[in-house]
Amino acid sequence: MPDNERDEADDEFRELLRQFLSGEGDIDPAKLAAAAGLPNDPALVAQMMSQLQSALQNSGEGVNWTLALDQAKQVANRTSVPSLPEERMRLEQALHVASLWLDEVTFVSALTAEPRLVSRTEWVTATMPVWTQFAEPVASSIADALTGVLRDNAPEELDGMLQGASQLMRNVGGTLFAMQLGQVVGQLATEVVSGGDIGIPLLDEAQAAVLPQNVRGFGEGLDIPEDQVELYLAVRELAHARLFRHARWLRLQLLTAITDFARGIRIDTDRLEELAADFDPSNPEELRSALMNGSLIPPKSEEQLAALGRLETVLALIEGWVDVVTAEATQRLPKSAAIAETVRRRRASGGPAESAFSTLVGLELRPRRLREAAAMWRALTDAVGAEKRDEQWTHPDLLPTAADIDDPTALIARIRDGQPEPDDVDQAIADLLNDETGNRPHED
Repeated sequence: MPDNERDEADDEFRELLRQFLSGEGDIDPAKLAAAAGLPNDPALVAQMMSQLQSALQNSGEGVNWTLALDQAKQVANRTSVPSLPEERMRLEQALHVASLWLDEVTFVSALTAEPRLVSRTEWVTATMPVWTQFAEPVASSIADALTGVLRDNAPEELDGMLQGASQLMRNVGGTLFAMQLGQVVGQLATEVVSGGDIGIPLLDEAQAAVLPQNVRGFGEGLDIPEDQVELYLAVRELAHARLFRHARWLRLQLLTAITDFARGIRIDTDRLEELAADFDPSNPEELRSALMNGSLIPPKSEEQLAALGRLETVLALIEGWVDVVTAEATQRLPKSAAIAETVRRRRASGGPAESAFSTLVGLELRPRRLREAAAMWRALTDAVGAEKRDEQWTHPDLLPTAADIDDPTALIARIRDGQPEPDDVDQAIADLLNDETGNRPHED
């Protein structure tokens, strides 16, 4: 197609979209927002339409991640309240005591940076880079599938128009995806109590953070003294942060595995074509359902299932270790068992935002084998002691396997007999990643 004809087609399609976004089309903007999984909020609908109009003028590529961040901040701010000075003082004291208690039961490196007390908005800002890293491959797959379906199914007379407007469609689709992601992350900010609450390392290395407002919400209705709840949650957060500082290779390995898994996700174009063929502008419920229930993401391939199994094993090992160490460190708390049970129930059910993220990216945040992994770490502690237990985090080759979780007998035997040393290359890499994070002497 000559350049002048392509420009005319591009302008024609842009004008069609402009008319719709100006309210001159047949689709109700509120229903489009609902189809995109956004709440029925007039202000949010107006913002969505404004952002889509801006997307028409944007010649860039990819998803507008700044929009996702702004959206998440707005959601987090809606119910945010500042923490009181006495509340912050109690949490700071709890974090100090938690560090001392962990010194008694672990051999992993202590943190060098002071733990932070953060608002919901600060949590959003600090964690959004990791969320976008997970979501970007899926956003790209959706954009590719959408433009491909439109191109393959458009009437012949519209072919030239769509060829000239594919980037516009990617921009519009990317804008909707960014707003969805922002909605999910903003909602998560109202649910998590700390930086490591959902198991994956969302914060920078060696950083611990607690959200005072959400800690207060966690304890409401439990009939447990708030200082005990604060201490227990402080121990959990510091245990999680210490582990990732101690085993610096772990964060990179985990984030890489999640990103690689997300890159393998493909959109079911047959299902998308069915939605396009049957789409009723006055009733986009079927489209909304497909976006929210994950049916556009087809069943996982064998390679993805294998990768997911490895990923879930590592996540379960992390969370299981944190559970065991936290239980040991909080034995002084009269209500520690009751708080631990609340954490388990909360983790098993997950929150609505976690479900939305699972649908959006195709990955559940909670490991399925956590109880079994925790039982393995307890057996290991009883058999060989805490120091040998924590040595399993010094190198990826030493990390227990899924078979070890099933039956830790062989792992215990290997440790008692002396495990083979990693080869020179692996050891050099591990030493580089763990520079200045070697095992410290145990403090009684």
